[in-house]
Amino acid sequence: MTLQDFFHQHPKAALAFSGGTDSAYLLYAGRTWGEDVRPYYISTPFQPAWERKDAQRLAAELGVPLTVVELDVLACPSVASNPKNRCYYCKQALFSALRQQAQADGFSLLLDGTNASDDASDRPGMKALQELAVRSPLRECGITKAQVRTLSREAGLFTWDKPAYACLATRIPTDTPITTEDLARVEGGEDALFALGFTNFRIRLRGDAALLQLPERQMARAMAQRPQLVEALTPYFSHISLDLQPRPEEDFHGQ
Repeated sequence: MTLQDFFHQHPKAALAFSGGTDSAYLLYAGRTWGEDVRPYYISTPFQPAWERKDAQRLAAELGVPLTVVELDVLACPSVASNPKNRCYYCKQALFSALRQQAQADGFSLLLDGTNASDDASDRPGMKALQELAVRSPLRECGITKAQVRTLSREAGLFTWDKPAYACLATRIPTDTPITTEDLARVEGGEDALFALGFTNFRIRLRGDAALLQLPERQMARAMAQRPQLVEALTPYFSHISLDLQPRPEEDFHGQ
């Protein structure tokens, strides 16, 4: 089945829209083929402000109204306590909120941007999607991440080379309770790194300290800019360390 076939068979759907590469292309595809696909951005403390802005920008460029659903996901004890399967409980909360809003708007089918490259065995959130009957057209049609990037670039979407981004909660060690204060510190620190020109990084919270993970090609620059890094991150963390094990680079040009 092609993606076009999927949308022709399911012409009316609510899309969980993060503004990332996958959901952006899914929205573009549905709207290109004239179907009624409405994007919903579920706003929680787990997302940085720039992610919401990207979602708003992409929806505006496609001429599609964006519905924002506000959700205090930390009100769910199973999420805030940050167990190993936190993502399962988080997806349950997110898509339950989405379903409630979508049904009020007349949509019964829910979609998400999971693609064929995503490993279900390593993603407890996928179990929640299955239980809630959320469909993943990219995955069902066998479209990989690399193909999504290629198709997005051909479509002129600015999200085609957007790095994969995991939510802010992933920066906090498992079984360490998640607080809005810690999420804000991580967001502030990562915003500071973006401002210095670093990309595809992570800040891992270790108590009041930060462990900075960078791709190998950015490590030398980090050492050269050590004073600027320390100055930028000190307002958020008591101590900053650099992980000598580099983060893997993502290949945006694969076919």
